[in-house]
Amino acid sequence: MPILRSAFIALSRNAALRSFSERSSLGRRMSSRFVAGMQIEEVLRAAEELNRQGIAVTLDSLGESVTRADEARRSADIYHRLIDAIQERKLNANVSVKLSQMGLELDPSLAHEIAAELVQHAAQAGTFVRIDMEGSEFTQTTIDMVRELHARPGHAGHVGIVIQAYLFRSAQDIAQLTQDGIRIRLCKGAYKEPASIAFPEKSDVDQNYVKLMKMLLTSGIFHGIATHDEAMIAATKQFVAEQGLDPRSFEFQMLYGIRRDLQTALVREGYGMRVYVPFGTEWYPYFMRRLAERPANVLFLARNFFRK
Repeated sequence: MPILRSAFIALSRNAALRSFSERSSLGRRMSSRFVAGMQIEEVLRAAEELNRQGIAVTLDSLGESVTRADEARRSADIYHRLIDAIQERKLNANVSVKLSQMGLELDPSLAHEIAAELVQHAAQAGTFVRIDMEGSEFTQTTIDMVRELHARPGHAGHVGIVIQAYLFRSAQDIAQLTQDGIRIRLCKGAYKEPASIAFPEKSDVDQNYVKLMKMLLTSGIFHGIATHDEAMIAATKQFVAEQGLDPRSFEFQMLYGIRRDLQTALVREGYGMRVYVPFGTEWYPYFMRRLAERPANVLFLARNFFRK
């Protein structure tokens, strides 16, 4: 499994394969199940349909690692348009942003400025910005930035973060972030990390995921438990029942187009559900990392391509 994981991570960075995939008819067909179109209007229609089913959404304009300041600004402009649309259409929605897409590798101060502008806009519009987590080289920078933005007047509750269960440091990070009152999206993690800082075995990641889930659900803050793993979902539901927690005091989070049957089942059971809805032409790295998260997803995604 580690070999397959490494292979998918490597493929996610293959420029030639990416170019072919994003332009081919097969690639567009594959992406249509898991990416909600190429344009803003398409993703907004998908969000409206999910809202009608009682499902909240997070909108994500795909892209990362920009190399010019004007690219970062154009990426930010898409998010400002999304925030305006969320307010105008009264959507139950927020947005998810990658700092590398906002110029972090080019100029950290630029990324900080752009992120601050987005959080300010979201606060004014009554919505929320989730700062996504990327590779471990960005973990501390991302946490520091989110904490600083959250501490600004009027920003509390309008900016959150993602924590990855495969990192050894995550329990300590969660303790610090929840002390600040920051909302967290818990996921397993989708980047290649060395065994010196991350659990290499799925069983260990799962065990840590459950540990972190329990920390989050007893923090008194509204968090997102992001998983399609039925064992993790069952563990969460069991803990909620044992602790007598309100099923709406947190939300499960899943990806657009995957396990739609499970999404609607959890809504019927009274749990909060949010679907992460990506869109845009730069879908290939996102898609390959979904396979890298768990190589068994190759078959899983193939099955889901034909199921409701």
